[in-house]
Amino acid sequence: MAQSFRKTEILEIAHHDGRVVVEDLAERFGVTTQTIRRDLSDLANEGKLNRVHGGAIMPAGAANIRYSVRRAINEDAKDAIAALCAREIPNNSSVLLSIGTSTEAVANALLGHENLTILTNNLNVATIMSANLSCQIIITGGVLRPHDGGLVGDLTAQAIERFKVEHAVIGTSALDLEGDLMDFDLQEVRVSRTIINLSKKTFLVTDSSKLERSAPVKVASLSEIDAIFSNRLPVELKQQCHEWGTAVFETECAKGYV
Repeated sequence: MAQSFRKTEILEIAHHDGRVVVEDLAERFGVTTQTIRRDLSDLANEGKLNRVHGGAIMPAGAANIRYSVRRAINEDAKDAIAALCAREIPNNSSVLLSIGTSTEAVANALLGHENLTILTNNLNVATIMSANLSCQIIITGGVLRPHDGGLVGDLTAQAIERFKVEHAVIGTSALDLEGDLMDFDLQEVRVSRTIINLSKKTFLVTDSSKLERSAPVKVASLSEIDAIFSNRLPVELKQQCHEWGTAVFETECAKGYV
């Protein structure tokens, strides 16, 4: 299991930086360089990386690898989390759905809702929600990330600043035990901060695999989030949420805690 998460994060770093270095990865994950070389060889054999001296690079034409890998991780858990979140969003309301495979799962779960106004910086969300003819869909604009259909940057943040939606649904690249949401992309972090600051309620959807990952940039604390939806959270983190007034919804018990 640890190897699976490590390989997924290696692909994240490779896509973000364009390449990965064996020594850097060994230090980051606290494993030997031989272990990292085996991981890189496995990923190369799967066609997800090209091995080069001292590390690996993204193969030509593989821009969507990171996205497709993330989409497949804990897919059933993401769908259950999305259904739980969708139940907390009423018809006839305004909803912002941000970048990420978890928020895309929420979009699918909202297809049975009526008369929603959807604001999104995610082209995949817009495509999914277009199947619901009762919904109005507004796309923010911004700089397109081809690998996952996300829109980021100053234009995206400025567009979001013109709205004050009732519910915002965001994801996260990583979540630590102190309750901090972490990410890789500084441009996406700025957009996420804008969303949190301007939304009446902010919901975080995340599966437990995000607790096994790390990312360098802090987005926010769970203390700033109105509710977190997950399949399973550590007891200490749930206790922190209780102290902050952040509602916790877990699919494994299908109930909420405040």
